Amino acid sequence: MRTHQDWIAEAAKVVLPTRPFVGGGFVDAGTATFENRNPATGALLAEVADAGAEGVDRAVRAARAAFDSGVWSRAGVAFRRERMLHFADLLADHAAELAVLDSLDMGKRVVDAHELDLPFSVNLFRYYAEAIDKINDEVAPTPPGTLGLVRRVPLGVVGAVVPWNYPVDMLAWKVAPAMAAGNSVVLKPAEQSPSSALRIAELAAEAGIPDGVLNVVPGLGETTGRALGLHPDVDVLAFTGSTEVGAYFLQYAGQSNLKQVWLECGGKSPHVVFADAEDLAVTAKQTAFGIWFNQGAVCSAHSRVLVQREVHEEFVSLVAAEAAAYAPGDPLDPAAGMGAIVSPEQTDRIMQFVDEARTSGARLVTGGDRLTRDGSDCYVQPTVFDGVDPASTLAREEVFGPVLAITPFDTEDEAVTLANDTAYGLAASVATSNLGRAHRLAERIHAGTVTVNGVDAFSAWTPFGGFKGSGFGRDLSLHALDKYVGLKTVWINH
Repeated sequence: MRTHQDWIAEAAKVVLPTRPFVGGGFVDAGTATFENRNPATGALLAEVADAGAEGVDRAVRAARAAFDSGVWSRAGVAFRRERMLHFADLLADHAAELAVLDSLDMGKRVVDAHELDLPFSVNLFRYYAEAIDKINDEVAPTPPGTLGLVRRVPLGVVGAVVPWNYPVDMLAWKVAPAMAAGNSVVLKPAEQSPSSALRIAELAAEAGIPDGVLNVVPGLGETTGRALGLHPDVDVLAFTGSTEVGAYFLQYAGQSNLKQVWLECGGKSPHVVFADAEDLAVTAKQTAFGIWFNQGAVCSAHSRVLVQREVHEEFVSLVAAEAAAYAPGDPLDPAAGMGAIVSPEQTDRIMQFVDEARTSGARLVTGGDRLTRDGSDCYVQPTVFDGVDPASTLAREEVFGPVLAITPFDTEDEAVTLANDTAYGLAASVATSNLGRAHRLAERIHAGTVTVNGVDAFSAWTPFGGFKGSGFGRDLSLHALDKYVGLKTVWINH
């Protein structure tokens, strides 16, 4: 088990890449750059190239050349499987380095990145590597003298845009199935967290992934992200991020080549707690994890808790008591309960929600303050508001921070109405010992994942995604491959 000093020493060793990775190596970009700062201290980590339209075009051309050459897209399944498994092994070998890069870039606890994010990402690459030879074609029942084949073929160049909250994980969620299907990828990491993606591209080359199959273009959303969305030679755009930005990518597709766009966007996920929950204290611990893990920067964070009135007061007290375990601290310190918020701008936004909630009639139970440490004020206490009006801003908009809204309810029907009264539909949870109620709620709540007696359950084997303003398409599981293959009919008369 690494100590705080061990992680500090590890952080002192890392080298932060700053240039786009295109066609198998780092390349020079133009003069435009952006600052990459450590939110935990405010210190400048690096000046990173903003690839912009020219850099995106260069990366797309490299990806297209690799795809058309067939060096990956038409390579045997055994070759692709072997290369991806070797790639996964290298990710595992460099797990500590990659965890530190994410922690420095966006402020998450390094132990969470190292013990949760990296193992899941490594295993996801292994999962899709092993799935390559399970992508089967079909033979249709055509008339005698004919043969109808239904083939699943790679689509070409995949543009992937991923957020800052899980830099390595979200890369794996997009890149692993896209590559497994035989596509080439141009990845744009969030400007707040470019380092691990650039390093991972370098490891891909070391693993023998052919040049041009994985390209990474750092940059700002309005320059590099927009250019990727508008590029006429990108066949598929896979995005995880806010609903607002997801709408831009739909517009970009319409303004360019009608590329397929797959969106995994925001959420305001409800956690419905009934009086018959098996263990209210355990449910409170799950609630705390569901909102305060990763500083609350989780698209499926269970940020709305609906509690049956019979146990409402007791439950609020139990959740508030969990806050001490999530006290913010140095992200490199395993003892810290939370890390830093990704940027001053995001911290400002979170505090606006807190200030609005204070004036809306909700009761502040615990937290609510912005903290300063090590020269940075990008820290927010774990916060609970009770008696939150379902029509209020805090109840309806995604905070993407460690702020929990609690609202009491009386009946099962009322709970369902409140749970579904949202523009989002990403996830939900239900705490109950009544099996019939669990099935009823799972059926009636309109969300992509409903977890019973837990929060935010997911795995490599189950699809993840949402409805309504949370987007469409699914990450994870074999269903994710559907986004990156096309159905081609081959009809042979003989």
